[in-house]
Amino acid sequence: MLLSRRSLLKLLAAVPGLATLRLAAAAGETAEGLRWKHGLSLFGDLKYGPDFRHFDYVKPDAPKGGRVRLFAIGSFDSLNPYSFKGEAAGAVGSIHDRLIKSSLDEPGSEYGLIAEAVAHPDDYSFVAFRLREQARFHDGTPITPEDVIFSMENLKKAHPFYAFYYRDIDKVEQTGEREVRFIFSAKGNRELPQITGQMPVLPKHWWTASGANGKPRSLQNAILEAPLGSAAYRIADFKAGEYITLQRVEDYWARDLPVNVGYDNFDEIHVVYFRDETVAFEAFKADEYDWRDENNSKRWATGYDFPAVQRGDVVLEKFHLKNARGMQAYVLNLRRRKFADARVRQAFNLAFDFEWANRNLFHGQYTRTNSFFANSELAATGLPQGKELELLEQIRDKVPPEVFTQEYRNPVNETPQQQRANLRKAFQLLTAAGWKRQGQWLVNDKGEPFKVEFLLVSPAFERIVLPYAKTLNRLGIQTTVRTIDSAQYQRRVKNFDFDIIVGSWGQSLSPGNEQRNYWGSEAASRPGSRNWAGIRNEAVDWLIERIIYAKSREELVAATRALDRVLLWNHYVVPMWHITYERTARWDRFGKPVRIPEHAVGFPDIWWWDEKKAARLKSNTPGK
Repeated sequence: MLLSRRSLLKLLAAVPGLATLRLAAAAGETAEGLRWKHGLSLFGDLKYGPDFRHFDYVKPDAPKGGRVRLFAIGSFDSLNPYSFKGEAAGAVGSIHDRLIKSSLDEPGSEYGLIAEAVAHPDDYSFVAFRLREQARFHDGTPITPEDVIFSMENLKKAHPFYAFYYRDIDKVEQTGEREVRFIFSAKGNRELPQITGQMPVLPKHWWTASGANGKPRSLQNAILEAPLGSAAYRIADFKAGEYITLQRVEDYWARDLPVNVGYDNFDEIHVVYFRDETVAFEAFKADEYDWRDENNSKRWATGYDFPAVQRGDVVLEKFHLKNARGMQAYVLNLRRRKFADARVRQAFNLAFDFEWANRNLFHGQYTRTNSFFANSELAATGLPQGKELELLEQIRDKVPPEVFTQEYRNPVNETPQQQRANLRKAFQLLTAAGWKRQGQWLVNDKGEPFKVEFLLVSPAFERIVLPYAKTLNRLGIQTTVRTIDSAQYQRRVKNFDFDIIVGSWGQSLSPGNEQRNYWGSEAASRPGSRNWAGIRNEAVDWLIERIIYAKSREELVAATRALDRVLLWNHYVVPMWHITYERTARWDRFGKPVRIPEHAVGFPDIWWWDEKKAARLKSNTPGK
């Protein structure tokens, strides 16, 4: 019996388990049999159902208004964050909405934003998105499947990162009036629907038109013209290299969607740029911007004793989040022949005296990092067991034997005896790798001295690197430290033109495709990748694919721990340190949710301007 459209809708609403099915699927607007969903979860169920009104962690009636001032270090000469060319202002990416939006209190979950619904088959061979009818760019133009297709195709052309990150997307096609489908070249990649949905959706009609200068625009070029966006903020003002100001869009099309309720509360976000951290901190003390994520242990321990802190006008607060801390490290560039031998790389770790640095430079605040996934269940501990061991057995002949026999631990330098022993071992390893002492310095079999340069972008790191460089000099390694401006630094790092840098890899609790960009062999030769070390390792590549194609949380954890263990025992980096909380300082003119989400502080996204606090602060501050 054929049912009318209204009857079918009633039936779907009445039958448990079928309420989320849409008539569109039955009418053939998407692939037959697919179940439309309001969101995606990498593993397990979504926390929020299809009828949720807002995320639990927000204040849904948070007041709108006020101005928040942030800071950045460096400069910018472009307002196109998607091009390989130029140094883009970081704030620009926030003017473009995505198809889906992350929840801050559950790992690996996304909910519909531009897309009202998403569907994919069990084999993850493609993903389909149905766009919201009301979705608009800031000029009022509807967001269409054509814009989505344009974005994917041109992002891959504009930047090597996107070409690599989305390499498994074989084709994009429109499958309905408001539907678009991404067809994948491989099956079983559970994360691919989500990272596809995180793509910024750009306005085709704006990027294919001529700019204010009369020349055709191109996503591949740096520009100093405010792009057309679609999100809660638009660019209101900027001065290249100095500041950029974002203004809240009053008639923002997605303002009242459940994923946005309680978000985007400030009328204006102003980002001011500084070339130097010391100058930036002095500007904060003078109330020239509002918020600092403090990453300098000495400054946190001794710098926040100025009058505004003593009055209570500046609030210092630690936030303990349930996040993997990832890895910060001295990155040794394996593209340089001198670092090709793992024994040399291990010697560099033995020479690094973390305990002295923590005691004398960091006020004892840090923990030495023993994992690329520190502070999470993903970190390798003990000896491999169960599923992890099963994976490693398949590549036993391709990984260091210590993977199976020893738990990885960094060298310890608590006592002078340990320091001397570690330096003796470091020298023995260097000698075994073919370096020999000639006078004061080490040379190779060609008589070439062992020289290294630490390339830095912040003078603040010089006090940390210089003692390490002094120790390396004692070993016979001619060591220099060079600090350059941010534009030069980005250019050299993008092209892997360095010996050693300080690098960091943030990690989520659900790692996936980004691991190819961090450690994969293909990324080692691709300019702009984050495989700064230049790792080319068959076992590492194999384990990355096991992570990406994991079919359960248990498989994901086992594969990640195995990868962690293999990376550590190859000594690709000299691990540095981490803390298990976020250190923040703010001028006390803001309100915050009662419960900060588990995985992010959420400033300024879910905070708001507090008129009473701002008025009190103004009365306390001379000249305000």
